[in-house]
Amino acid sequence: MPRGAHEAIGNVDRDPVELLEISSQGRVERLVPLRYGRMIQSPFAFYRGSAILQAHDLAGTADSGLHMQICGDCHLANFGGFATPERALLFDLNDFDETSPGPWEWDLKRLCASFVVAARHLRHKSAVAEDMVREAVGSYQRRMLAYGEMGMLDTWYDRITFERLLEEDTLPEVQKRIRRGMERAADRTHESLLPKLAERIGDRWSILDAPPAIFHVRGEQTLFGPDDDWLAASDADLALDQAYQDYLSTLAADRRRLLGHFTRHDLAFKVAGVGSVGKRCLVQLLVDQHDKPLFLQVKEATRSVVARYFKSAPTAHEGRRVVEGQRLMQAASDLFLGWTKGPFGRHFYLRQLRDMKLSAQIELMDGELLGRYASLCGWVLARAHAKASGLAAEVSGYLGRSDRMAEAMVGYANGYADQVERDYDQFVAACRSGRLEARTDADMAADFRV
Repeated sequence: MPRGAHEAIGNVDRDPVELLEISSQGRVERLVPLRYGRMIQSPFAFYRGSAILQAHDLAGTADSGLHMQICGDCHLANFGGFATPERALLFDLNDFDETSPGPWEWDLKRLCASFVVAARHLRHKSAVAEDMVREAVGSYQRRMLAYGEMGMLDTWYDRITFERLLEEDTLPEVQKRIRRGMERAADRTHESLLPKLAERIGDRWSILDAPPAIFHVRGEQTLFGPDDDWLAASDADLALDQAYQDYLSTLAADRRRLLGHFTRHDLAFKVAGVGSVGKRCLVQLLVDQHDKPLFLQVKEATRSVVARYFKSAPTAHEGRRVVEGQRLMQAASDLFLGWTKGPFGRHFYLRQLRDMKLSAQIELMDGELLGRYASLCGWVLARAHAKASGLAAEVSGYLGRSDRMAEAMVGYANGYADQVERDYDQFVAACRSGRLEARTDADMAADFRV
């Protein structure tokens, strides 16, 4: 397929509101308005929360025929820093809820479009947005060429650490931000989170309710409706105990042994992100014999939006899909990454809630720094695709060494950003007309104030 054909934005003959309603099915009903309330904040927030739309549209585009494990939701805010089990600080992809086999171009296109949508939201000139796309694609192209010349073990072991980033980019402002990020990460630990999220009552720790963000499912401030199956179940506690034991069985023996030194103290619902709002996401608080905490995120995994529109082998367990895709694509994964099945057959995966995790503050970056960030994201994506597929040489051969793919991606990203704005306008109109209900965090929190 000619590289210039990638400029086409795909099949956009659909009702975006209808697809969003489909993607909200099965979520906690009273949290769906919060999902829409977070999405309505800006076209970029809408883009983050509407991966189903772009997956639908990309299904109407041609691809190179090179298919592999992809992220499935590869926008610029799904990259960040986190600690490896060896305590090195990595920069990598960090969200794999939509991971599935698919065309590598889908990840690259979602990334490029996200830069243009975000640049417009931040009121950067179109030239800045287009330069970010060129930086991302150019970096992906150069790094894929390099990975294509590396052995698989070298590719598998390759890690983009913050120390390596300091060596790669000598611009003083970049160096300052990297070092500041390393300092922030060092403070983002389970112990620093404990007094913010929990209080000690007698000999046990209890997670503090702060609805709509955090609440106990069976507590007085729950946002679960009376008809929700989790409230109706008489044996929910037994089911959760079994789910935890099943989760332990997906971990390596040494990690099971490590968790054996912790006691489970509390479990509460914790609303996550933008696109995940309304899915069953919980936080489990565990404490060791020295009263040191460990927070595990328990997150519902549902069918990938990629799998809806790209044919692949059926998935028996959506949590396992997320975990195995994450392990395949990341340079290193969370020590406690595993999966389980919860009450009523829902699928979940678990990981640490907070372990030196960092997100890029793109709203504080100027055009030059955004360009460098785009280049970094392109590098990370190339590494992930190369590691997951073993097809770096083939992808590199398709990309070539000219700027043809970069220019096609500029055209695609501009065209798709226009489409996002049209979809966003329809979404806002649906909220204003009452077809959809949107509520802000502050509005919902006011329901619980005395």
